[in-house]
Amino acid sequence: MCGCKGFTLVELLIVVVILGILAAVVVPQFSNATNEAMAGNIKYQLQMLQKQIDLYMARNNNQHPITMMGQSWTLLISQGYLKAAPVNPAQKVGLMVPTSVGVQDTAGQRGATGWAWVWNSADVAIYASFFNETTGAVTSNAAD
Repeated sequence: MCGCKGFTLVELLIVVVILGILAAVVVPQFSNATNEAMAGNIKYQLQMLQKQIDLYMARNNNQHPITMMGQSWTLLISQGYLKAAPVNPAQKVGLMVPTSVGVQDTAGQRGATGWAWVWNSADVAIYASFFNETTGAVTSNAAD
């Protein structure tokens, strides 16, 4: 007998297995945190944008600040309603600029591929592509 103190191979394996189980339980919870943070960011931006657009319309005889496809946020920025163009973090890379805004005029349309934001003049509302504001989920579909 050596009389050496230390851990046996079995004890080390048990510790490694326990750490593996803990990691398998904890890691998925953190991976979902990114989508939750993105969804919270988009919700906040939608609320802020809608309030600024409503304020603009109240001061300008109900004229819409966004009237045509591809129009930027320049009008709202130049008149002090926004400090900068809003960025949609859910916008898919390479589809369009994450600050781009499209226009729809059919009630209920909420998003479109190629546009980060969509102004729906029939609903008098701003929507974020790739985001479902009803469920609060970041989606893979621009129409959500």
